Amino acid sequence: MRADHLHAGPSFADAVAPLLGIAPLEADPGWLTGLPRELTRRDITMVDIGEAYELRRPAFIKSPNDKSIPAMIYTDGSRLPGPDAVDRGTPVLVSDIVDFTAEYRLHLLDGVVHTGSQYAAHGRLHLGPPSTDAQAFGTDLLAGYGHTLPSAIVVDVGLLDGHWAVIEANAAWASGAYSAEPELVLDVVLRAASPTASLTARDRRFIRRPQPTTAI
Repeated sequence: MRADHLHAGPSFADAVAPLLGIAPLEADPGWLTGLPRELTRRDITMVDIGEAYELRRPAFIKSPNDKSIPAMIYTDGSRLPGPDAVDRGTPVLVSDIVDFTAEYRLHLLDGVVHTGSQYAAHGRLHLGPPSTDAQAFGTDLLAGYGHTLPSAIVVDVGLLDGHWAVIEANAAWASGAYSAEPELVLDVVLRAASPTASLTARDRRFIRRPQPTTAI
């Protein structure tokens, strides 16, 4: 098998990217937690799942950069996948429960919003054109925090209580395009999972290094 790029789920990428010499780029696992509250509009922490088991309140919990821990509202920590299925040191993001009235996906390339689209409204699938305001928010985000992201990445943003907020960052090579312009999405995907030899020094720290999640 030979390839210079890929577009696939994290498990597939973890298995084949090293063999093919492809470097999948992603944000640091704790990227969201490093943003100020005025950009997230909610409290977000990253903890080991072993600590999250002790939660006795509802929270939105997810894996930082893949779907090994399903992203959903858990009534308490006891509802998370148990230590028989997941290593207790596996990191998870724990967030306040909020309702985004509209959600947009922005495909970012070289410090600019390259393309985007709406994908949800009140938690339900709702496809539409990119919002000028969402793109402006993405541009402002990049101005202040673009150096904390790889050169090609997807960032989801949304409206929360009338304010724009960052939802999450996703690897472009594992993200859907929704109704964004396919050719522009492809530009971002090709950069986000390209030959390791072609990487700039800036992007090398963003190469995906998956953490084990299955208990032994």
